[in-house]
Amino acid sequence: MPAGGQLAFELPFRPALGRDDLMVGDGNADAVAWLDRWPDWPGPALCLYGPPGCGKTHLAQVWRRRSGAGLVSMGELEARGPDAVAAAGNLVVDPVAAPFDERPLLHLYNLVAERGRHLLLTAAAPPKHWAIGLPDLRSRLLAAPAVGVGSPDDRLLAGQMAKLFRDRQMPVDADVIPYLLARMERSFEAARRAVIDLDTAALSGRRRVTVPLARQVLEKS
Repeated sequence: MPAGGQLAFELPFRPALGRDDLMVGDGNADAVAWLDRWPDWPGPALCLYGPPGCGKTHLAQVWRRRSGAGLVSMGELEARGPDAVAAAGNLVVDPVAAPFDERPLLHLYNLVAERGRHLLLTAAAPPKHWAIGLPDLRSRLLAAPAVGVGSPDDRLLAGQMAKLFRDRQMPVDADVIPYLLARMERSFEAARRAVIDLDTAALSGRRRVTVPLARQVLEKS
């Protein structure tokens, strides 16, 4: 280890995922409105769709906190079976990605509907673009509202990075976030990775998060 440095570890921390911590912009306003409308949905299911890093999982986590919903992946649904999964009541399936076994999802949808519960699905594309062979599943999913989540704008990304820095209790110079925004990919995942990398670099060098440190981190990425 270099003299004057310290080992940096990816320490666990508790991210803020409540409704009050959610930044709302043009890209996610419609999705937030639908989640706030719950439980007054027109049917048992809702699909959030959009590109990687747009914030679908964060939105799903916010809804989970409000609704008490369980969380499963398609792999877990297929492995555990819909009867066991449906015991959670309200449910998030994150993500739905092809190819997948359609019968467990159909069975789960039916169980959720019969019990008066709700199902939130996340995916890269709306159900109308899914290659679904079972007519019953296709008709149910096409009848469910599908709301798109767009890539975040600068204001939303800035707010997200400020939140991530606060979650990690990291002091940051005021010009760091504008500097990063001008040079990084436009996604929540890129923002998350930039904050993690800066946190690691700041800890290892016992440095404050400044533009020179951000420049070094970006040059290494």
